[in-house]
Amino acid sequence: MARMSVLGILLVTGVVAGCAGEPPAPAGPPVVQPGAPGDQPKVVASAAPDRGGASQVEVDYLRNMIAHHQQALEMTALTAERAQNPKLRALSERIEGAQGPEIGMMQGWLDTRGAGHAGHAGHDHATMPGMATPDQLAQLGASRGPDYDRLFLRLMIAHHEGALTMATQLLSTGRDEQVHEMAQDVLVTQQDEIATMRGLQAEVG
Repeated sequence: MARMSVLGILLVTGVVAGCAGEPPAPAGPPVVQPGAPGDQPKVVASAAPDRGGASQVEVDYLRNMIAHHQQALEMTALTAERAQNPKLRALSERIEGAQGPEIGMMQGWLDTRGAGHAGHAGHDHATMPGMATPDQLAQLGASRGPDYDRLFLRLMIAHHEGALTMATQLLSTGRDEQVHEMAQDVLVTQQDEIATMRGLQAEVG
């Protein structure tokens, strides 16, 4: 009887040891989080992949915001050779410095969950709030000096306001904590930039 008890204990111990020896689930890729304006981006702890799949609300938001940011970068790329106001050139660089890393962080979240590009093609991004039309982008590219400054500010303020609308909607419907943090970063950063652009509008007329 004592022998059987010892054998039972050994079997239970072996099972527990086997479970404890299982390798942990692999972590996802490192995530780069943009800092406040003027700060360097920082790498935050990796998150384990979402084994249950990503919510469509978060997937749609991030895919759309990536396209939204990409248009902003298309606009800021024009500034160096066309803008007259040095403050506007500095602001354009600030927008580029913030939104480039944000795109990488959003894409990383999607890739980690296997939602990088599936179903992305064919979506009409022109319907997103704040997006400039092809004609407006062509007009911006053809402008120089004060005309460029005025048009850039008008289009980029509308663009940022559209991003605020998208981020606010995500915060009221999404559930993923990391995506909420990204949307909150968009709100804080772009609200501040809108205030700066409105001040510049008073300068350039």
